[in-house]
Amino acid sequence: MPVTTFAPDSLALNRKLPLWYQVSQSLRASILGRGPQDPLRLPTEDALAEHYGVSVLTMRQALKELETEGLISRHRRRGTFIEPSARRGSPVRLLGSVDAIVAQQSGERTTVLDHGPEHIPAELAEHFPDLAEAVSYRRLRRDEASGEPTNWAENFVRPELAERIDLADLTRWPMTKVLRDAVGVRISRITDTVEARLADPETARLLQVPLLSPILHYTGVTYDENGRAVDVARIRYRGDRFSFTVTVEAR
Repeated sequence: MPVTTFAPDSLALNRKLPLWYQVSQSLRASILGRGPQDPLRLPTEDALAEHYGVSVLTMRQALKELETEGLISRHRRRGTFIEPSARRGSPVRLLGSVDAIVAQQSGERTTVLDHGPEHIPAELAEHFPDLAEAVSYRRLRRDEASGEPTNWAENFVRPELAERIDLADLTRWPMTKVLRDAVGVRISRITDTVEARLADPETARLLQVPLLSPILHYTGVTYDENGRAVDVARIRYRGDRFSFTVTVEAR
């Protein structure tokens, strides 16, 4: 009987970015977003290389990155396995990959707090010039091991796309992944803004931090292939749990 192995998501490679990095981030997002019943054994290097359409050497470099993070362990003759307690421990290095955004937001227990039509806030109106309302989703993420709240997310999505979103998917996957893989949006780019702010009353309550304590405030605008904003995300991260790193590589 064949050994059942973990099935990673597919990936559309961007040839302008390092292939090993894109593969590592895609596989990382799959690992952190896996279900409790998913197998822990990864396919072989050859099978993964074929799955992603890269060389074995590129695949080996991607796996080395994940092993350094403690997400996987490799055993001679036995294979490569996901660490059962794997969780995000180091900052994501953003190189322009959508899969990097997915990986950054994966791997935590998520609760949908509420959702429904809502007037678009004035500060976000520029992204939806043709709409008066969008469908908002508010979610709270907790650390899998401790249950401690780590961040809460607020997304504003175009109504025609929201009709096709399954709330169950939002308890497992980030909105970016749901829109791309479940709804079928062809994402062209995501514009990120990260600021240092002070916790407002709602953020302090949800994240269980003192009022006016430092937080990281992330705003991400996701555009489709026609250049329309399809989702605007506002995520408040606990300042004592997250850092943000951007790596710029010379061409």
